[in-house]
Amino acid sequence: MLQKIGHRGAQGYVAENTLASFQKAIDLGVDAIELDVHCCASGELVVFHDFTLGRMTDGVGEIHNFTLPELKELKVANQYDIPTLEEVLLFVDRKCKVNIELKGHNTAKAACDLILQCIEDHNWLMSDFIVSSFQSDELEKMVHLNPQIPLAILTQASVEQAMEWAKRFGATIIHPHFSLLTEENCKMAKVLGFQINTWTVNDLSDIERIKKWGVDGIISDYPDRI
Repeated sequence: MLQKIGHRGAQGYVAENTLASFQKAIDLGVDAIELDVHCCASGELVVFHDFTLGRMTDGVGEIHNFTLPELKELKVANQYDIPTLEEVLLFVDRKCKVNIELKGHNTAKAACDLILQCIEDHNWLMSDFIVSSFQSDELEKMVHLNPQIPLAILTQASVEQAMEWAKRFGATIIHPHFSLLTEENCKMAKVLGFQINTWTVNDLSDIERIKKWGVDGIISDYPDRI
């Protein structure tokens, strides 16, 4: 069954990577949410896309230089808090699966710890998670920390590169940008045993075309369009 995945929550409707955006995605019936994490100066994983604060908040500077209390003083889109990954996972509470993108450096260990904590203390399953990244060093760390955590290879380069990396890291999931997809390379990836979740697909005609190619999941700012 095609997985409906909300990009940074439902960022077409509510400011990205906020609890309100994740709630909107859940209300729209997603199978999973996708989010991004950075490690802040006090060590916590915060859910935020950019390496710098200026686009989405009233702050200025690189997010990894700020402690969690400092980040909590800022507002996303003038009204929302920057959540921690722990806060998001407690908030979601298995209402859907969670795709954690390791965006910042040194995020693998903290993400692994939180995933295992959710499994041990809050009855999550390993299959409730996907960890994805463009960064080979974070992917490699995650494999060494716990090879059972489902891993996905993000790419804007090519489907072939994603499959090469997937073989290297023992991953069975690839996350190529939708512009890289063709009917042929989707078929090839499926024959080789890879799951395909593609991003960020918002146009209805693109969604309908890609559905016909047998992808496993579509990541969208407007998950209700899938």
